[in-house]
Amino acid sequence: MATRISHRGPDQHGTYVDDRVSLGFRRLSIIDLSERGRQPMANGGCQFRRGSAQIIFNGEIYNFAEVREELEKRGHTFHSQTDTEVILHAYEDDGVDCLKRLNGMFAVAIWDPDAGQIFVARDRMGKKPLYYYTKGGKFIFSSEIKAILDCPAVERDIDRESLGLFLGHEFIPAPRTIFQDIHKLPAGHYLVAKNGSVEVHRYWDLRFSPSQMTQQECEEGLRDAIDAAVKRRLRSDVPLGVFLSGGIDSSTIVAFMSRHFPGKIRTFSLGYRDKSYTELQYAKLVADRFGTEHAELLIDPVSPEIVEKVVYHADEPFSEFSVLPFYLICQKAREHVTVCLSGEGGDEVFVGYDRFLASKFDRYYRRIPSLLRLKLLHPLVMRFGDQDEKKGIWNVAKRFVQGSQLDPAGLHMRWQYFLERKDAERLLSPQFAGAVMADPFLPIRAMTGNGAFATELDRELYVEMRFMMAENPLMRTDKMSMAHALEVRAPLLDYELIDFVGRIPSRLKLQGWTTKAILKSALKGILPPEILYRKKQGYSFPIKHWLRHEMRDYMMQTFRESSFLSDYISTSALNDLEREHDDGSQNHSHILWGLMIFAIWHRTFLPSH
Repeated sequence: MATRISHRGPDQHGTYVDDRVSLGFRRLSIIDLSERGRQPMANGGCQFRRGSAQIIFNGEIYNFAEVREELEKRGHTFHSQTDTEVILHAYEDDGVDCLKRLNGMFAVAIWDPDAGQIFVARDRMGKKPLYYYTKGGKFIFSSEIKAILDCPAVERDIDRESLGLFLGHEFIPAPRTIFQDIHKLPAGHYLVAKNGSVEVHRYWDLRFSPSQMTQQECEEGLRDAIDAAVKRRLRSDVPLGVFLSGGIDSSTIVAFMSRHFPGKIRTFSLGYRDKSYTELQYAKLVADRFGTEHAELLIDPVSPEIVEKVVYHADEPFSEFSVLPFYLICQKAREHVTVCLSGEGGDEVFVGYDRFLASKFDRYYRRIPSLLRLKLLHPLVMRFGDQDEKKGIWNVAKRFVQGSQLDPAGLHMRWQYFLERKDAERLLSPQFAGAVMADPFLPIRAMTGNGAFATELDRELYVEMRFMMAENPLMRTDKMSMAHALEVRAPLLDYELIDFVGRIPSRLKLQGWTTKAILKSALKGILPPEILYRKKQGYSFPIKHWLRHEMRDYMMQTFRESSFLSDYISTSALNDLEREHDDGSQNHSHILWGLMIFAIWHRTFLPSH
């Protein structure tokens, strides 16, 4: 199992085995590169009451020095400079409540032999993944599913409802996975496994409590919180850089990092030959402004080999387009550094996505009589063919009316859902459709049903960060970076920063039709206007063009050779989608790419099924 995830930790490996538990670890050395940081780490020699507790820990605790100082005042003695040992000492004093003291990203497991239990936890925002299997008295866990599958006792039965969620949302929300008996530990949760049973508990949740702060106070507080979050993430005993897209989030990281980082900052950007998809000119503007050592990666159409590597490292079917470019930029960055800071989380925390605007506009759009909307406007808009640009006016209009037809329970996530009912009904075989077409927004209903939110935007932000973020952008960030043994840190997801943003009134986050309003006003004079006020682009591939040209033959071959698709997907309906996409009358890239990714995943992880 440990060897299966050796890409996550190429520097050291270790195991601990007794008559009740086996622990394996692969280490990527970031803090204290010596042998003293080897894991599994025991508390032997520290004179703990529990005597021989063992810890394995993936991630970074950014405030470990401060926590260590507090523990030393209580009489604890340390034998390394690692954050790992700090967690172990904190657990000795506070038990599961030690989590409340940790600021960082982590998946951690502590075997407590005296209590006869294993304590497993995932960080507040879900930056580090953690999967587990519990059946027949066994408890098996890992940072990646592929390691769990190495255990012969683990069945590989597909969860069809999870497959349906994937086809629509492009990822599988926690606690589900694609396998029936393997689960994700949700972000902000811990579990205790003891005597064959598992209990899962939440220890942190997102809160919105708007204060009476003035806009100026919000701006000042926000600048201070970002500065502290960035500064915390500069602790490292290995080379460190930044992903710079040229957007406001990554540019913010570079700006604040330049205040504290000695020497030149290393920045990394990627772009495409298709000008409507590239941002290199904006990244260079920021790099020049702050005098960074800047590297650019120009991407040509991706080879099938790269796609298959990405599918392998993703573990589950995952078809969000940005996963491929992120894999490639991590590969590039790892040639120069071991740690990279990223602007990940800025769109979720500060209301940056177009789907927030779509949801707001929909409240006005629904005032139009339904007969007029459904019988005239919708058919009129859908009659237009697909435009070549990423965001042409008719492309945006079509995407809006498609999302507007979905259940309002999906909130703003309706515009991030890509399995239209008419496509599902013609694609899926009858015996398969029932499970796949279960309520696609059920996880969102369950998540928001008992919550009291002051505004609809607060409700949407909660869903953005608790439903989407951990298992989509953060899962992509972790899996694609760790595929290259690169650690990625996200200052804008510092939980203390998020707690502060939760106190900022919604009206300051989305002002009229201006997204990230409070962030933009707080950064005036820090970032150039060309960065603050330009339209969002984001990491994305021109996949719709590639599926019509460079990758078309590979897609068709993948479909033809997939035994699963031939059993459960209508060949004629799939051919219709391919033809409509190929001639440009429709953009079916999301569903075609999703089916292709699933077919590759199926043959990779279930070759004999």
